Amino acid sequence: MTPELILASASPRRREILERLGLDFTVHSADVEELDDPNGNPEDMVLRNARLKTEAVAAIFPANLVLGADTSVFLEGRALNKPGSLEEASFMMGQLSGRNHTVITGLCLLWRDRDREWSGAVRSEVVFKSLTWDTVRAYFGKVDPLDKAGAYGIQEHGDMLVASYRGSRTNIMGLPVEETAAALESFGVMVPKGSEG
Repeated sequence: MTPELILASASPRRREILERLGLDFTVHSADVEELDDPNGNPEDMVLRNARLKTEAVAAIFPANLVLGADTSVFLEGRALNKPGSLEEASFMMGQLSGRNHTVITGLCLLWRDRDREWSGAVRSEVVFKSLTWDTVRAYFGKVDPLDKAGAYGIQEHGDMLVASYRGSRTNIMGLPVEETAAALESFGVMVPKGSEG
């Protein structure tokens, strides 16, 4: 039996990545209070948040396979989550300018009726260009930084900010394609061949 898949996230980026995988799924965002601990263990934080989202939705849909994810930006081990204001977003840009940082996504899959669960975390490294305030203002004119960890999205005019990256680009977007596809297949969800690229 192949379970029906639910994405426990309202993120348009995660929805787009799953659609690109050619998967059938529904979206049910989780109403949970995420852990926001700037000084805690980065992997623990995103894994815990991914699990919170997954469990909240799996409690409503126990017969379905629920996928939850949480992505954050970490600079020297400190979390830069979604900024609360443009001022905070500008401050984050100043911190990231000319430096390298880590993007970590925590993933959780839960099929409650079958008592099956999987979780994992994926890291990517990003190096920012040295930014001028004119560049930051121009970027914010094109992209809303308030719904993004670290106040930026690599997929939206990221070339204005990003000098280079190492690891999964889709992880930086919020859902690492290869790891997600492999985990889903372990639960019997067939990912169309060639769609992971």
